[in-house]
Amino acid sequence: MTHMKLSARNQIPATITAINAGEAIANVELDANGVRLVASITVEAVRDLGLEPGKTVTAVIKASDVLVGIPD
Repeated sequence: MTHMKLSARNQIPATITAINAGEAIANVELDANGVRLVASITVEAVRDLGLEPGKTVTAVIKASDVLVGIPD
């Protein structure tokens, strides 16, 4: 297996709790130490990575914008 360094600094260990697959996109639900995250990835990627509930993964988050809102 090849290891690589990533520019993304937000690398969060998580456990898959559910996978909801559609025709092309799957929503992979993650538990990151009590925080729920959902990753939308291709069904092909789910298959290629062998993802399934209970598997430990790393959520890698790279975003140029973070939006914050408050109630009116």
